[in-house]
Amino acid sequence: MTIIICTLAIIALLLVIFEEVIHVNKAKSTLFIGTLSWLLAYLVPLHGSTSAQITNELNENILEIATLWLFLMAAMTFVAYLNSKGFISNLVQRLLPKKMSERKFMLLIGGFSFLFSSFADNVTATLVSVAVIASLDIPARQRLKYATLIIFAVNSGGVSLITGDVTTLMIFLEGKVSIANLLLLIIPSFTAVLVLALLLARNMRGELTFEQETLPIERNDKIIASVFLVTIFSTLFLNALYQIPPVLTFLFGLSCMFLIAQYLVRKTNKNVLNYIREIEFDTLLFFLGVLLIVGILKEVGVLNQLTKIYTAMDYSVANYILGMLSAILDNVPLTAALLKADIEMDVANWLALTYATGVGGSMLVIGSAAGIIAMSKVKELNFISYLSMFGYLIVAYSVGYWLSYGLTSTVLN
Repeated sequence: MTIIICTLAIIALLLVIFEEVIHVNKAKSTLFIGTLSWLLAYLVPLHGSTSAQITNELNENILEIATLWLFLMAAMTFVAYLNSKGFISNLVQRLLPKKMSERKFMLLIGGFSFLFSSFADNVTATLVSVAVIASLDIPARQRLKYATLIIFAVNSGGVSLITGDVTTLMIFLEGKVSIANLLLLIIPSFTAVLVLALLLARNMRGELTFEQETLPIERNDKIIASVFLVTIFSTLFLNALYQIPPVLTFLFGLSCMFLIAQYLVRKTNKNVLNYIREIEFDTLLFFLGVLLIVGILKEVGVLNQLTKIYTAMDYSVANYILGMLSAILDNVPLTAALLKADIEMDVANWLALTYATGVGGSMLVIGSAAGIIAMSKVKELNFISYLSMFGYLIVAYSVGYWLSYGLTSTVLN
């Protein structure tokens, strides 16, 4: 049975990697294999386990998944509301000047992508940032550089906040790091974005002109955006001071948003609960399937093999390599597998791993959701053209990783 489940897990991984080739959504394939694996565990009990024991193991996995799922659902509903109202894109247009040098814009789009992805999901941050460069009349090579920076900055922005990246949230929920610890990653991750921006802008000398078609921002949207920001900061504050689970605070914030929005739109007869239908459930179902697969792999003892890389080399080097590996293997199952393997590391190494798995996927365009989305929106961006930027990316990733490890080791030890 162990061999069968391992084979199914490998098939699931291959289906995720070749999603664009076989045109089967990864949410469908991982959910199918994840649930099938647990069904087989009941039909042919693992290591002589009873049905009651398997049920207990499944319940533990379901509880972990539900916590992550509900948090993401709440955050994505906020963003879905603001995105559907055009609030986010309109706000970006207002922030842009009429003219700007190409170098300054490189720094601006990198900083904006970094900051925005800290609060919104990577999908929304990428779509909004890419929409800005898609409207520019610039050479293909130049647009490719801007797109490369956006992908790297979006992935970098989420690593220091639990609202910005799924792998960061997963590591936090396992109790490996605290919110105060994660804030130490802001400086290294932003420094890496600046390094990449400066490298990419070396030969840029021109000036850009932006078309500004801004619409008035409605009072209702400003209020909901304020509720979203208050919810984010309250989540961080209450967890740091009172250890209140982030999912509870975020769900409370979502309930406040529903009640306030219902009052604001009472004259239009709109049901604000409908915005839940606009979130990307395929992403949530993908996480569900992946975590079910990783959970069953833990039960059969396969994840213990991951610890071998940590016995073969120093933890800091192993985390650095695993980060780059996440450009090939999806970072969600990779992070889940490492957490389930119960590897003993100090906080500095867990923070370094948080950075590595969050940013390492930027090495290849297929290594992150940001890269895949940008590839579908920017015609100059494909696997080969992005690969031409690998030298710049590896330098930026290395700077960010080793700076994060050095800083956290100095502060925490």
